[in-house]
Formats: sequence, C-alpha cells, structure tokens
Amino acid sequence: MKQNFTVRHGALDGVEAFLSVAKHRNFRKASAELGVTPSAISQAVRALEARIGAALFIRTTRSVGLTEAGERFLSRAGPAFEELVAASEVAHEFGKRPTGLLRLSVPPAVMPLLLEPLIASFCQAYPEIELEIVASGELVDVAAEGFDAGIRLGELIAADMVAVRLTPPFPLLVVGSPDYLRQRSRPEHIEDLRGHACLRMRRSNGSVAPWRFTDGNKTIEAIVTGPLIAHDYPTLLGAAIQGVGLAQVPGPLASASVADGRLQALLTPFAVTTPGAFLYYPERRQVLPKLRAFIDHIRAAPGPR
Repeated sequence: MKQNFTVRHGALDGVEAFLSVAKHRNFRKASAELGVTPSAISQAVRALEARIGAALFIRTTRSVGLTEAGERFLSRAGPAFEELVAASEVAHEFGKRPTGLLRLSVPPAVMPLLLEPLIASFCQAYPEIELEIVASGELVDVAAEGFDAGIRLGELIAADMVAVRLTPPFPLLVVGSPDYLRQRSRPEHIEDLRGHACLRMRRSNGSVAPWRFTDGNKTIEAIVTGPLIAHDYPTLLGAAIQGVGLAQVPGPLASASVADGRLQALLTPFAVTTPGAFLYYPERRQVLPKLRAFIDHIRAAPGPR
C-alpha cells in the first residue's frame, strides 16, 4: 500500500545546491555560482541525501553524475524550484512598487465624502493597482475578511489596529427639513424630541443606536422613536430631506444640505463630537506599497486632516 510522504521541516534545504551541481556536474562550479565554498555545497548535498534516504550523485575523482534517484529528483525538483523562484520574484514586486489588488471596507456614508472625489485621480495615478471598495456598514475584521484596510469612525476601531486620521473630529448633527419643521414645533432641548418622528440607525450587531448628545460634561443617550430604521447614514439623510422626520447624522454628510437650505441643523448646543474618520489596518512591520500609495493620496487631497 502506497503511503503519503510528509514534507518535513527544512525539506527544501540543499535543493538549490543540488540543482546547481546537477547543472554543472561539478561541485566547484556550483560553489562559484552560489557564492559559497565547495565544502558548503558538499555538506548541503549530503544533508539532502540523508533526509531523502538515497544517494543523488555518483562521485568519482574525475566526474560527477546523477544516480537514478538523482535523475528522478531533478525531473521534479527542477521545475518546482523554478516556480518557487518565480513566486518569490512576484511577491517581491508587490513589496517594491504600488501594484496588485487593494481591497477596502468602507461605510456607505464615507463614499461621497472621502472616496468618490478621489477614486478617479487615484486610479489614474496608480494604474497597476486594482481598487476594490466594499461599501458596508458592518464593522468587519479586515484581516479575517481579506481586506487590506478599512475606514470607520475612530471610536469603532479596535486597539490593535494601526489608525490613520482621514478627517478632523466632527459633530453628529440633528437635522430636519423646513417642510417637516413647519408641521412640528422646533426642538430646543433634548427632551423635546419625544414629540418628534426620529429616524434611527440599526447597528451591525442588530441593536438600534440611541441618539447621543452632550450637556455640559455629561454624555446623554436618548432613546427616540420614529417611522424609519436604516442601516446607513445616507438613507437617513435622504429621508430627512424628504420630510419623513428628524435624523442624527455626521456633520460633513449633512453640510451641503444645510448650506442649500434643504435641511436645518437643530439642537447644535448639545451636539456630540466624534473623533473623526480613520483608515485602519492590521499592524505590520512593513506597509505594502499599494496601501501606502492610497494613504499618501488621500492625505494629499484638499481639506483638513
């Protein structure tokens, strides 16, 4: 019965020495090619033969030839070693220049604020990078899910991640449309929200997020009710513009709608400030050039950081 062969630790040691000797049929020429002593080549080959359990070369004072085991080993090890060298060269290229697939996990609210204005310029600047953006409100484990990096609010990022600031801190604003506010009294205090239709966000863990405020040195979480629950801020913002109710959304997301009069900012003295948006990725000794290129590009974009 044929038994499976288990590759042991160090099984590739000596293979390069063997291939060089097999090519030149000479230990000294192999040592010159690899830049080591003939003695080191001989020891590497003998150690390889000992691990395999068969002689690979026939050695005489005048020549070096391959045994049948050596011929069989060469026929399989040669192409395999060339593939390993090619694989190493490909991997090395990823470490030298910006290239390859760059996968990012990004909340939908961040897309129009940070990424949409930069996608075209980034792709033009780095044509060898494939940019894949997965827009999701889920707080994903970027390493486990195969992402190079993610973008989230600062307070949501795990402590073992490297975080790069993308925006300054910003407030969470309560906003409502003029049409809505003509039908309801304008809230002046947090308690006034009890009489309003408040649009809410469902978190990735399934819970509905309370609205957060500050009152002096206190942080207040208000349990509000309303006709709509969404999984992302742009949906809440759009519903608020349509007059469905009030929404609490990131200030930068609402700024254009407030500026053009489609929305009005409410309860601003009680607005809580978030740390801002950050790009985060697992701690590594060396950031791959493709991710470094993205970080540098987004940092160079107009606007405060």
